[in-house]
Amino acid sequence: MAEETKVMTSAEHGYVLDEQVGFLLRRAYQRNSLIFAELVPGGLTTTQFSVMYRLGEEGAMSQNQLGRSVAMDGATTKGVVDRLVARDLLRTEPDPDDRRRYLVSLTPDGIELLNAAIEAAMNVSRTTLAPLKPSERKVFMRLLARIC
Repeated sequence: MAEETKVMTSAEHGYVLDEQVGFLLRRAYQRNSLIFAELVPGGLTTTQFSVMYRLGEEGAMSQNQLGRSVAMDGATTKGVVDRLVARDLLRTEPDPDDRRRYLVSLTPDGIELLNAAIEAAMNVSRTTLAPLKPSERKVFMRLLARIC
C-alpha cells in the first residue's frame, strides 16, 4: 500500500500565509474597497473613480493615455469607460487632431458626481488608515509608494 502524501505544515516549511505581503495587501485592499463602497456616492468602483478623477484633473485624453495614467490595461480601461459612458458620466468624441482616435471626457453629470465623490474619497483614505498613528500613516504611505 502506498504511503499517503501529506501537506507540510508551516512549522515544517516556515511559510505562514497571514505573514505574506500579498495576503496582507489583498486584505488591506478588501477593507479599503468595502469602505469605499460604503462612503462614495453613485455606486462608483475604485477603478471608475480613478478614471473620472484623472479626467477631472487632466481633461480629455485618449482611452489609451487614460488607461496608462491610472495603471490599467487596455481591456480594463475600455470596460470601465464603456460602463461610465452608458451611465452618461463620460463621453467620447473624435480627436480633432487624429481621426483614428477618440477622446474621453467627463459629462456634466460626471463632473457633479466626481465632485461629491472626491470629498467622500478623502474620508475613505482617513477611515482606511484610522488604525494607524499619524506618524505610522506617513511611513506606511511612503513605503507603499516605494513598492509601486
